[in-house]
Order: sequence, then C-alpha cells, then structure tokens
Amino acid sequence: DPELSDRVYVEPLTPEFVERVIERERPQALLPTMGGQTALNLTMALHKAGVLKKYGVELLGATPEAIHKAEDRETFKATMTAIGVDSARSSVARSREDGKRIIKELGLPLILRPSFTLGGEGGGSAATEEEFLTKLDRALFLSPTKDVLVEESLTGWKEFELEVVRDRKDNVIIVC
Repeated sequence: DPELSDRVYVEPLTPEFVERVIERERPQALLPTMGGQTALNLTMALHKAGVLKKYGVELLGATPEAIHKAEDRETFKATMTAIGVDSARSSVARSREDGKRIIKELGLPLILRPSFTLGGEGGGSAATEEEFLTKLDRALFLSPTKDVLVEESLTGWKEFELEVVRDRKDNVIIVC
C-alpha cells in the first residue's frame, strides 16, 4: 500500500528480484506467512539459496523447517503418523507409472494433492483411471517439487477442519 509504505516495488515475484529488494532495503525480518503460497515458495527459495543468511534476515512466524513440514505432502503425512493422527491411506506419485501403481493399491476414487502449489492448484478428485492420469499429469506439472500425494477418497465421511497456531512458548490457538 503506497499510503503505508516508504517504497513500493513493482517487480516479478522471483527469488532474484526479491534478493535485489532485500539487498537494497536490508530488512531485519520477513513474514513468510503473509502472501499465501507465493510468499511461502519465495521464502523457501531464498532460504535454499542462502539469501536470508547472507543478509541476516530473520523469519517471523514460521521457520523453513516448519514450512517444509506443512507444505511437503509426504513430510506432513509422516509427521501426522508420528504423532498418532490417523489419515487416509495414501502414496506419493512422482510419475505416471507411480500413479498406475497407486490405482491398483488404493482403488478409485482418489484425491490428488500436489506439493507446494498455489491454493492447492492441480489438486482434486478422480473417479476413473483416465480422469486420474489426466489430473496427475497436471498436478505433477504444477508441483515445483514434482510430487503428488494421492489419497483414498473419504467421500461421505464427516470433515472437521482445524487451524492450529502454536508459538515457541507452547501457547496455542485452535480455530475450527
């Protein structure tokens, strides 16, 4: 917002351009959870490239490890299993061949959840093999990590969605 900001940059949202802004502005911290999937993906790219460390930029609200744990579908499922939270039977597809194997393992219908996509883009459900393989191709294309969590469909089950926010002092807020 130009009314609240000292400067506004109209540049592509790429790690290279964001690094230029960081180099010029020298912020003390970034808030990676504001800006949706784009902000999360940019934060991870800047972290992996060493940009945040190079300029001494602290992350507020989420660490790269926490972002990875939440956004990488396979890691998230492993985390839930480790803490005893049941979830749908699933497998990760990194190719069409994986997808065909998963159809045999889990049956149809199936749910596709590509990792690190904007607003879950590329995700969805498929009731036939043809529909599944078409959607899998798109999901693999859209996932920057080229992996898709494929889950058994729980259609007909009741769903309770929770958002849990916890800080380092173990204060917790749960929004249902």
